[in-house]
Amino acid sequence: MPDRRTALTPDALLMMDAIARTGSFAAAARELGKVPSALTYSVRQLEDALDVLLFDRRSRQAKPTAAGEELLAEGRRLLAEMDAVANRVRRVATGWETQLTVAADGVLSRLTLLELCEAFYALRPDEAEQGPGTRLRLRTEVLAGTWEALVSGQADLALGVPLESAAPGIEIAPLGDLPFVFAVAPHHPLAALPEPLPDDAILRHRAVAVADSAQRLSPITVNLLPGQDVLTVSSMQAKIEAQLRCLGCGFVPEPLVRDHLRGGRLVAKTVQRQRRQVRLGYAWRAGAVGSRRQAPQGLALQWWLQQLESPATRRALLERHCGLPSDVD
Repeated sequence: MPDRRTALTPDALLMMDAIARTGSFAAAARELGKVPSALTYSVRQLEDALDVLLFDRRSRQAKPTAAGEELLAEGRRLLAEMDAVANRVRRVATGWETQLTVAADGVLSRLTLLELCEAFYALRPDEAEQGPGTRLRLRTEVLAGTWEALVSGQADLALGVPLESAAPGIEIAPLGDLPFVFAVAPHHPLAALPEPLPDDAILRHRAVAVADSAQRLSPITVNLLPGQDVLTVSSMQAKIEAQLRCLGCGFVPEPLVRDHLRGGRLVAKTVQRQRRQVRLGYAWRAGAVGSRRQAPQGLALQWWLQQLESPATRRALLERHCGLPSDVD
């Protein structure tokens, strides 16, 4: 029987992850470049070493048992920690991170984010032919999901978090104010009512809401009335499209719908409980609290933070949604 320690290798954990994700031994074998029989043998070796059954083989799909689910969860955590260790080692050696993950709220400008990526990839450290070698990963989050991505270690930089957010070891700086307007399609019943719209009038009509992407933190619900019918969508862009189709009403960021308001495709209405501007910030991890040996801040993160010091960059992230020329530094 294989020893438990020698059986729990990174390859074994990656194999478990591939089987669970693809749903079958055959599909996982194709992904890993192995024959199914070899994969089946490896799983049996792992089960023998741990003295547990990891997959329920009674159905066509490879469904993890309770023990298998536990190994999957812990295995994915260990693999992430291994990647983080490798990242920190490389950062200490070269100054550049292996990977930098940026989590951005869906209300921010995708155009500006991609322009920042272009500028980053154009860097030539020490006049080398290639860029810094840091892989960039962009995540789109909603409401508390942006903050959760940072504090859970899934992101290195979070853009568009509430400015009042706070956590040990997290630095936060102001990004800017984002104005919201209450908008409806011109043929929506609320469009013809006198202003300001009272809550009882709004309550009679469906609202469109964007689902918070947080998985562990308490999700945020904004500007929904108790008892109001709600259509929930996955992104701000989907919310705007739903309101253009007269599927509901609600508050939307003014920069994202500016062209629709000018073109008459949406109508802004004042309401009695007018929403104020939302103050957004950007945040990053400053390092482990109380750590005696703290690795220096990576050069990739330093570069992004330097760009965010520019008022033009911060303004573009909040306002540039209509394909207008950008003045990002």
